[in-house]
Amino acid sequence: MSQQALIISNVVAVVLLVFGLYFPRYRRKDMVVAILGINVGVLSVATVLANAEVSAGLGLGLFGVLSIIRLRSQELDQEEVAYYFSALALGLLGGVSVTPEWVTPALMLTILAALFIAGHPKLFANARSQVVTLDAAITDEAALKERLESLLGGNVHRMKVRRVDLVNDTTVVDVRFSISP
Repeated sequence: MSQQALIISNVVAVVLLVFGLYFPRYRRKDMVVAILGINVGVLSVATVLANAEVSAGLGLGLFGVLSIIRLRSQELDQEEVAYYFSALALGLLGGVSVTPEWVTPALMLTILAALFIAGHPKLFANARSQVVTLDAAITDEAALKERLESLLGGNVHRMKVRRVDLVNDTTVVDVRFSISP
């Protein structure tokens, strides 16, 4: 596949990723810029590295360092991390020619399909995740579960106590629960 066709495939894929999947679901303008920026940057560097006498390991190491720095600079939800890394992968795929030629577009389509399906709002529509701070120090697990189900109006499937403060009478809990349809 020609370099121009790879770049066009990347542009189409990242536009679908950002404007067809990410933004309609999450509505974060700042992440649109970040996703597009990382994709274009990775595409550019991958294209240069693919045509240069440089080790692929050096390029991948560079991408890893850059992504770690970016991900540490602001907390992202796990879904947003998936979009971010998908933009990285699309850029790498768009910058490096492989054979057979159909592999690159097929992998790009696979990434988009995975995000479309796994991130679809109707998939696990009743599942919720919440960090709750209660105004009581509750150490009894059954009582804590009952209190959370009452407050959240759903069935608690998993809870992890992050902190119990007996002095200030608070409990912080990470809860996985489902609401009734």
